[in-house]
Parts: sequence; C-alpha cells; structure tokens
Amino acid sequence: MSLQEIKKEMELKSIQSHIINAMDSFGNHPKATFIFPDFSTSKSGLYQINFSPIYTKIESDLPSFTTGYFNNLNKRYLITALPVNKYFFAYYLVTESEISFTHVFLEASFIAFGIILLILILSFYILNSFSRPFKRVNEKLDDFIKESMHEINTPLTIINVNVDLFDSIYGKNKYFNRIKSATKLLATIYNDMDYLIKQNRVDYENETINLNEFLEERIVYFELICHLKNISLSLSCDTEVEIFFNPTKLQRIIDNTLSNAIKFSFKNSNIEVMLNQNSDGLIELIFKDYGQGIENPQKILERYYREDKYKNGFGIGMCIVKSIIDEANIELKIDSKVGEGSEFTYIFNDSMILQKTSQTQSLHLHAPNL
Repeated sequence: MSLQEIKKEMELKSIQSHIINAMDSFGNHPKATFIFPDFSTSKSGLYQINFSPIYTKIESDLPSFTTGYFNNLNKRYLITALPVNKYFFAYYLVTESEISFTHVFLEASFIAFGIILLILILSFYILNSFSRPFKRVNEKLDDFIKESMHEINTPLTIINVNVDLFDSIYGKNKYFNRIKSATKLLATIYNDMDYLIKQNRVDYENETINLNEFLEERIVYFELICHLKNISLSLSCDTEVEIFFNPTKLQRIIDNTLSNAIKFSFKNSNIEVMLNQNSDGLIELIFKDYGQGIENPQKILERYYREDKYKNGFGIGMCIVKSIIDEANIELKIDSKVGEGSEFTYIFNDSMILQKTSQTQSLHLHAPNL
C-alpha cells in the first residue's frame, strides 16, 4: 500500500473514531434526537447486518460487504463492524471519501518547473562558459578589423595626396593616374567594409541632398577608373531633384552600381547615367552599361555572390545596396542581356522627394586610353 493510501485510511479511521465517540456520548436516550456528525471531506452511514442503511449520506453502492479498507476508482471506503445492539441497532459503520489528485498534480508541476528551471540555468551557464572564449576572439577580431580599417585609410589618403602633388608640380603622368585609379577602387571597397562595420552601430541621419550635384561629383570621382578601360562616362538629367536621404547610403548605392558597371563593361564602351521623371511622375536614376551582362540578375543582390569568379571583389557591394534600398523603400529594376549589357533603374518613392524641377543637364567624360 502506498503512503497516500495509508494516510487516507488513517484519516477515515479518525473520522469514524469521532463518530463513535459522539454516539457513546449520546448514550441511550430513546426520546432524544441524535445529530450525526458531518464532515466536509467525507460521508458516513450506519448499516444493518445485511448492509441495508439505517442512516447514511453515502449515495454510491458499497464496494464490498465485508469489513476493511477498500478503493473504488477515486473513492475510498472504510467498513468497520460495531458492537451488536449498541449503536442504534447498527452492525456496520461505513465512511466514504474521495481522493483528490489536485495536490499531486500541483506538487508534480512544481517539481517539473523546478527541474526545467534548473536545466535552463545550467544550460545558460554552460553555454555562456563555452561561448566566452569565442566572444573574446570575436571582440579581438572586431577590434583588429576596426584598427585595420583605420590603418588602410591612412596610406590610401597619403597616396592620393602625393599623386596630386606630383601632378601639380610635374604635370599629369599616366602611371600615377593609374595608381590613383587603383587607390579609388580600393577606397570603394574600404567604404563598403566601413559601412558594414558601422551599419548596426551608427545612426545615419537623413539630410537634404541635391541629387544632380551629388551624381556629378561621384561621376567625376570615377573618371580616372573609367580611363583605365577607355570607357566613356556620361550623365544626363531632364529634371533637378532634391531628396531627403543620408549621403553615406546614397554614395554606397551610386558607387557600387557604377563600379560594377565599370567592372563588367567592355573596353572602349560607354556607361550612361540618367536622372529622369517617368510617366507616373516618379524620379528614376538609371545606370546603363554596354558590357558582358548579368546571367542571374536577382542573385547579384545576394551577399558574396560573384557573377564572374575571376573578377576582383568580395560580392558584398550590391548586397549593401539591397539592404539600403529595402530600408528606404527604393524600387530597383534590373534589365540585363548576356553579351549586351545591363540597366539598373532606381525608382525613388515620393516621400523622399523634396523638390523636382524640369531642366536639361548633361555631363560627358572621356579620355584617351592610358
């Protein structure tokens, strides 16, 4: 017998003992009324020798007609024989009580909760202890990258400054121009990496930008890079536009799109940049090149994807562009044919546009092959 059953039997015996004591105290008073003890946790009754009730509050059938402790589903019974003709001519005292499993469930729930909580605490401690060395390595790597980025920027600046000084003193030199073009390509990669590092740490504030002037500045910046492949670079605008956007993000969009166009253009070809207002009144910024084209236009927006594995680059530039335009709700359409070229069209949403005025503007940059 389980401990719970023993406790229940002792409880029923205690109740019956209380009833018998009450009947003993009442004694033999035929004209008096005996008030049968009532218990909230049990029901009791007096029965004749054939187990027909004399007085009872038990409504269910008895599980046995012998003395002892019995269980029937969730009910427990104690049947006790009484001295003959002593207690209202009754032969048996029967007590019934229901077993409640609520406290068992509560105890089990508390134990299970305690075990789960202990497992979670131990798991957190173990995982934290296990990951601590990796966190330290990541922190050191992060610090190393930050310091390296700073160290890379310094020599790039020195190279550009000295090339400009040489040009101003001795005149332009094609070899130094090639060096400067290469440093500009490195600077574009540097700016991409710098943006990735600061992306979730720096709050890039928007400001008013004259898109026409910004485009002209970036196109002039890429002039020498185009000269390496004798590519003609042109800008045409049929509207003047002011937008509310972050300059760093806008530069990443323009620089990465232009550098890709230069990278995949054929030598002696053209790259056209156009700022237009389409038939729906929306502002479009279009980059069109005449190069090898893109086999998988949508994949070019994925991180580390490179259409041509033999070309330089890490495949992160257009992924950065995608994250920026998705956040700013700028639509991008890519139209490309392998062997003919590609066209990237950025459509700005109206909420970014502060002012737009119809005008005609063109800029054409070309230099002989260096």
